[in-house]
Amino acid sequence: GSSEHRQTVHGNTSVNQQIMSFKQQVVIDCRGHLLGRLASVIAKELLNGQHVVCVRSEDVVISGSLYRNKLKYAAFKKKTMNSNPRHTGAIKHHRAPAKILWRTVRGMVPHKTARGGAAMDRLKTFEGIPHPFDRKKRMVVPSCLKV
Repeated sequence: GSSEHRQTVHGNTSVNQQIMSFKQQVVIDCRGHLLGRLASVIAKELLNGQHVVCVRSEDVVISGSLYRNKLKYAAFKKKTMNSNPRHTGAIKHHRAPAKILWRTVRGMVPHKTARGGAAMDRLKTFEGIPHPFDRKKRMVVPSCLKV
């Protein structure tokens, strides 16, 4: 409703690069966003103390050919713990899109420190748009959209 929100293609509010004037919680619609670019913006927000919820993470875009990305993910899945490769639980290879986005953001946050751990606790990722968020205003990050 107010004048500081610009409408974008999806009818969602746009998020400026400097970013979201501090709110209780920001809901980002991941549809059509590039994975790495979106993750870096989210990581910065989390470290600034912003609560971020990502919905429709299954529609996030990964650049490059599908075949190349499949090869990269296959190489990632092959990685095990070197001291005891039978401990398969040491490295979790999540396949769910929400978890892949979550893991990508984690790589951009110092998650082993207290500050980074607290930042990761402020992040929620979902496939689809679950109940409490389906009536909230969803944001778009224009700098992360696929052209």
